[in-house]
Amino acid sequence: MLPLPTLFSKALATASKASTLPTVNDETQELIQSALADLKELNRRVAALSLFSPNEALEDISTRNLVYLFARYVLAEVQNRIKTTDMDERMTILRQTQVYLKSFIHDLDTYCIVPEAERALYAQTAFSIKDAAKRREVKIKQFKAEKDLRARVEVVRKRRKQSPMGDQSQTDFDIIQSLLPSAQADDEDEDDSDTDEILREAVLLLLRLNHAQAHSQLESMDQELELLRTAPPPPRPEPVDDRRNKTNDEDDMWKLDTKSRISENGPLLDSSGKPLRPFTILPAGASNRARLQSQVFGPGHRLPTMSIDEYLKIEQERGNILTGGGPQSEEQPTSSEQLAIDSEMEGTVFGEIKSEEKRQKDEQWAQYKDANPRGAGNTMNRG
Repeated sequence: MLPLPTLFSKALATASKASTLPTVNDETQELIQSALADLKELNRRVAALSLFSPNEALEDISTRNLVYLFARYVLAEVQNRIKTTDMDERMTILRQTQVYLKSFIHDLDTYCIVPEAERALYAQTAFSIKDAAKRREVKIKQFKAEKDLRARVEVVRKRRKQSPMGDQSQTDFDIIQSLLPSAQADDEDEDDSDTDEILREAVLLLLRLNHAQAHSQLESMDQELELLRTAPPPPRPEPVDDRRNKTNDEDDMWKLDTKSRISENGPLLDSSGKPLRPFTILPAGASNRARLQSQVFGPGHRLPTMSIDEYLKIEQERGNILTGGGPQSEEQPTSSEQLAIDSEMEGTVFGEIKSEEKRQKDEQWAQYKDANPRGAGNTMNRG
């Protein structure tokens, strides 16, 4: 049989390893079950040895035995990580976890480890407070009190030359494990280094911190239980045959050409005129039937009546296609430049005509400039 410190240390190490792994993994669940077995055995042996009695005061409990008050808190932490797939099973686990947490709180209250002010503060459940402002005020006070406890635990851990609680490599279970007495030390011959004032202060401060965390977890579990109680029941699984028939019916509903469940030789309509099987209405006469049958595999769109070249030729004849442009048109003279060139052909009738056209154009331009002086249309800078 393992000594109590060794058994508790083994359970804490297993719980610490499980807390760093995903809860849904089978390996994690095996570790959780192993830690639960050790913790339940520890609680049974602690109760059999009567390490804690309501007739004793806190001063009567040695520091070596004081650390076993963490057992039920650790048991609740591990119990809450059991994987469940059923709502009723989850509710059972939550209720059992709450029993462990309430027993842990009761033990601390029995020995007056937690001051009265802290007990009254954490006894207030923010979930039951209707006023939002008061609920927020209570949550802030609880948070500040828990933060102050953490700071005091850090100070004591520094005095014991231990790593800070914020170290990523350490879990809450590792911190509790660091407070355990040596497994080789005899219960009666207690080692002074394990029972000195600093170690006892560290144990009591950490118990007060776990007391605050236990109240927060109880409140969260109450909310989860309320959600599970009001949640609708899960749908019952349908038989395989019913699901298969339902799937076939849904598939047939979306098919355009479902197979008729009635013989092809049966009647087309029932007594109320509802069609019983698919049928096609065709015109009378063999010639019409042959014509319609020849159109079955024809194209579903109108075929073109002319080629692209024929279409472009017709559009060009209509004058709808522009020609010219490009580098060649850039080199050709404009209409004004061509008129000036043609007017210089003296001694010809064509040159005289173009010279007269140029004179008239210049005169019209001069008249336009006289009637519209430069800047006449600019009124932006005038008052």
